[in-house]
Amino acid sequence: MRVVVFVKATADSEAGIMPSEQLLADMGRYNEELVRAGIMLAGEGLQPSSRGARVDFSGKERHVTDGPFAETKELVAGFWMWQVRSMDEAIEWVKRCPNPMPGDSTIEIRPVFEADDFGEALTPELREQEERLREQLARN
Repeated sequence: MRVVVFVKATADSEAGIMPSEQLLADMGRYNEELVRAGIMLAGEGLQPSSRGARVDFSGKERHVTDGPFAETKELVAGFWMWQVRSMDEAIEWVKRCPNPMPGDSTIEIRPVFEADDFGEALTPELREQEERLREQLARN
């Protein structure tokens, strides 16, 4: 199963306070473990929400709101995409992670929908389109 592992933002990450050299080294070692174990598919840190935007949808209307966004506890500061056997395995890997922030922090794990999760709504034509797009992404 694939999961996205979200490192939740903190007041420090939203203020643009960069990680220490020690934390970068610790996270680098952790990422190396993930890669050697064949777990990590991708992973990146994100700029503070002050550098971002949100687009709200209401029917055909679109409304853009520039950051920063007030609810820090709802924001994401970074992510990994992992391939694991189970949610329990993902949890065990997260427990091994260095604390990603100088103070208290939270990491959230969410399963990624797979094609079979959509049942009959994913028609053979839509499934073929999905596979074609994935192949194109792999080539890029």
